[in-house]
Amino acid sequence: MHRSYQPLKPVTNRYLQQRWDQSNYEDHRRKVSAALPVVDNKGMRTPPHIQLKLKKLQLQEERLSIIDRDNRLLASKLGDIVCSKGLVDHWNQSHLKSLNADRRREELLLVSRQNQAIYQRITSRQSEYRRQLWLDDWEKAKRRREDISRYPRGLAERQRSLRKVKFAVVEDGRWSTSSRSGGADRGP
Repeated sequence: MHRSYQPLKPVTNRYLQQRWDQSNYEDHRRKVSAALPVVDNKGMRTPPHIQLKLKKLQLQEERLSIIDRDNRLLASKLGDIVCSKGLVDHWNQSHLKSLNADRRREELLLVSRQNQAIYQRITSRQSEYRRQLWLDDWEKAKRRREDISRYPRGLAERQRSLRKVKFAVVEDGRWSTSSRSGGADRGP
């Protein structure tokens, strides 16, 4: 093995030079690993009151105490349920009541009273329209229309009632005629 070692400087004994170089290298490595830094780059130490974080511990303890209290309440309720006959109280005794119900009821009564008063005023008032005058005017207008019309109303109906129409009807294999008068008595 000593023959394969090539020292940097010419030496008389390669084997001894290899051992010396190896011990020097190990000594150097030991010194490097044990060396301390000259510059302090650790930074400032955190103060102990910031490291402890007492407020966080206090909040955590309060939260845990609330959880413990809730757990005890639930355990007592479960114990009551286990000790009871197993009936569930599911009736809601509280009824929803609007805070504005009285005001709305008063407004409704006020509106209904006003409506009643309006209704009374309307029903007690006499009509201003004269229906009889309208009917008389209509009769006059009808008479004038019939007087000036070329074909008076009702003439077509009177003429239709006077018309006779013959129909061919088959009875017992023979043809016969029957007559019907036109008008309102016409059937299917």
